[in-house]
Amino acid sequence: MPDTTTSNQPISKLFALAAVAATLATMSVGAAKADWLLDGNQVRALVTDKRIYLKVPFGGEFPLFYASNGRVTGDGTALGLGRHLAPRETGRWWVSGSQLCQQFPTWYKGKTSCFKLRPTGAATLRWRRDDGYSGRARIGG
Repeated sequence: MPDTTTSNQPISKLFALAAVAATLATMSVGAAKADWLLDGNQVRALVTDKRIYLKVPFGGEFPLFYASNGRVTGDGTALGLGRHLAPRETGRWWVSGSQLCQQFPTWYKGKTSCFKLRPTGAATLRWRRDDGYSGRARIGG
């Protein structure tokens, strides 16, 4: 009869390592929550007069320019969005509490969307929209 004590040791070590990894992942998720910008002035400084390039699931980037006058212009021409919606549109943006909010005349049926922002590098960020959808972006000049 085989000795199961020695043959199961690698499996038990694997489970122990998996448990440690799961614990560390949970801790890092909790720490990341604290990194969301909490001050409206930080949000404003991050986007004002800058082009934010949203990474899109099918490849490429979708640029949004946040002008200091409260206008935001999105341009999906390079992504071929003209077949599905107006490829370029200008709406308005503002900061509400600690969130960046925006509204376009026809995109998203004119619905207001607000976002939490978390810088992840000198020119990168993560965003989470109020409906739970989230993604990554690059900050340009």
